[in-house]
Amino acid sequence: MPTRILGIESSCDETAAAVVVDGREILSSVVSSQLDIHRKYGGVVPELASRAHLRQIVPVVREALLQAGLEFKDLDAVGVTQGPGLVGSLLVGVTYGKVLATELGKPLVPVNHLEGHVHAVFLEAHLGGKIPELPAVCLIVSGGHTLLYHVTSAAGNGHTASRGFQFRRLGGTRDDAAGEAYDKVARLLALGYPGGPILDQLAGKVAESGSNFNEKDGLNFGPVKIKSNPYDFSFSGVKTAVLYYVRSHPEFVEEIETRKKALQEGRRKVSDLLPLCSPRTLALISKFQAAVVRDLMARTLEASAKTNSRTVLVSGGVAANSELRNRFASKAAAMDVAVFFPSRALSTDNAAMIAAAAYPHLLAGDLASPDLNADPNLRLA
Repeated sequence: MPTRILGIESSCDETAAAVVVDGREILSSVVSSQLDIHRKYGGVVPELASRAHLRQIVPVVREALLQAGLEFKDLDAVGVTQGPGLVGSLLVGVTYGKVLATELGKPLVPVNHLEGHVHAVFLEAHLGGKIPELPAVCLIVSGGHTLLYHVTSAAGNGHTASRGFQFRRLGGTRDDAAGEAYDKVARLLALGYPGGPILDQLAGKVAESGSNFNEKDGLNFGPVKIKSNPYDFSFSGVKTAVLYYVRSHPEFVEEIETRKKALQEGRRKVSDLLPLCSPRTLALISKFQAAVVRDLMARTLEASAKTNSRTVLVSGGVAANSELRNRFASKAAAMDVAVFFPSRALSTDNAAMIAAAAYPHLLAGDLASPDLNADPNLRLA
């Protein structure tokens, strides 16, 4: 008999619900974004996020069931994100999940959000008829996380979705997450929120045009040197370098003010902002992205070689970045390493990955106790 799990995700600023069968087949996936709420603040406001989750969680779950063609009684279990994340946001999902599972008399499975991102890669691979080989090195990169894990298959029989994974932490950021650095640089340059997509698209326009803005005092990013652990990351330096560069060039001021006005008028598309960016600004954006992508790729592939892993998994919101995908694909192929990304829909926070991650834990009997609570600092390994 197929096992149908309702996944619930509310760790940050997306309220999401999905129904997944046997950890592999997505029947529905619904995400309610809070982007319009937080955009004017340039980042997620925790209290506003919690309130939005309270408003959206019931209709989002109902829509997920409707799209799956199921009723509550047809579910076999409920999986819910326990952490890490914003505690107020997590509490909305955990509380709703506990009440729903109790009312239905169904098992409740607590899920680590980070583990969900790993399962997102396998969900996408299954759709393409592929199975990523383990062991693997997994890079989870988003606005809140930049982490490297060594992933192996848990003991047991059956397909990967039923066995689950074991994790060993290899490294992580010592300061800003990569996505956080994108957001801060975009805010500094008045390019809107979230920063990742707009900077990626503008950098792509620079690459398409083949333009090469050269200047004697141009900003060039060298490799980031990390003491002790070569698999740790640091992005505060590259972000601060952009800040000081902009401050030292007063010619940026006028165009930044022009873009601020455009954003206030609701003109935030690439087609709106590109004409308002000077060649110097576009070159700065391109170099910033290249530096971040280079560091993410280099440390991940180095970890892959060191652990004798022939597979690399990349997940999280920043995994949607086009340059990151292209550079990984070309470099990994030259090293005879297989690299797997989720689709862009599965890269960002969603509940399908939570339902998929809940499946092996359900089979293993890893169920929530009655006193289950949100854990904003929950570790994966």
